[in-house]
Amino acid sequence: MAKSSNQKLKILYLMKILLEKTDEENSITLNQMIAELERYGITAERKSIYDDIEALRRYGIDIATRKTKTTDYFVANRLFELPELKLLVDIVQSSKFITHKKSNDLIKKIESLTSIHQAKKLQRQVYVANRVKTMNELIYCNVDTLHTAISENCQISFKYFEYNIEKKKQFRNSGQAYIVSPYALSWVDENYYLISHYPKNPDLTYFRVDRMTEIKLLKEPRRDLSEIIGEKSLDIAEYSKKVFNMFGGEEETVKLQFDNSLVNVVIDRFGKDISLEKADENHFNVRINVAVSSTFLAWVFQFGNKVKILSPDGVIEKYREMLQSGLENHII
Repeated sequence: MAKSSNQKLKILYLMKILLEKTDEENSITLNQMIAELERYGITAERKSIYDDIEALRRYGIDIATRKTKTTDYFVANRLFELPELKLLVDIVQSSKFITHKKSNDLIKKIESLTSIHQAKKLQRQVYVANRVKTMNELIYCNVDTLHTAISENCQISFKYFEYNIEKKKQFRNSGQAYIVSPYALSWVDENYYLISHYPKNPDLTYFRVDRMTEIKLLKEPRRDLSEIIGEKSLDIAEYSKKVFNMFGGEEETVKLQFDNSLVNVVIDRFGKDISLEKADENHFNVRINVAVSSTFLAWVFQFGNKVKILSPDGVIEKYREMLQSGLENHII
């Protein structure tokens, strides 16, 4: 590009230089700014730089000065502070939902929000035990499409797959597309789920978003939610807790007794609003509304003798049957 064309962009390139090259620990002199501008084919005098810096300050860039042998300039405050960017990088790296490729792309974008010097401090690795990244690169487009369908109040069609023992995709519904009314997206145990109504089921149905493909918006309006659950709106957080890890089952009020050492586990799972009733010096009781499923019973089982189902009798019997079946399966 010719010098005359670049010259009109001088203040923009100056802002780029200050944002990329400086921070609280790294400053730049006026002469260095002039030299950097020359790399873009731009000539500048000291007085014009003073005027541009003042204009950038009025624009909102926090350009501070530091007196040494010369006057040094640097960007003091930014939209995101370095600890905030580190937190974002850690979340991206450790998230199961985000693929390896997308993680790298997002981190590069996060690095652009600070100077090149501080960006090096963002090149960190976060290791999470048993963490497996999703393999579906289309999930980001899927989420966006589903949000659009929900906001536009329309039905969608899609194909739904699982992996077989050969680790190949195997489509459900004989490969035919599902047509559902979408209502909300829920984030549970690091997976996105679509809460929807599928005409073959009387209740709401859940689909893993990363296992959905060929999603299309349809012209038909979605079914009114009140016709399904008797209410016009859905409390996503409350409903997700009841369904418990997105595996269906008949909803019941279950009374459980926990060892006091599990109080934080219970609060993490059901929230601080849950009522804890003291049973004795070593135990407490809780009542929860939950969809009683194999997932729920397996969750109870992991705590061994530190948890006990007190009622109802039907749930206690289901738990016994699950334990007996597991025992018989392992007896040779």
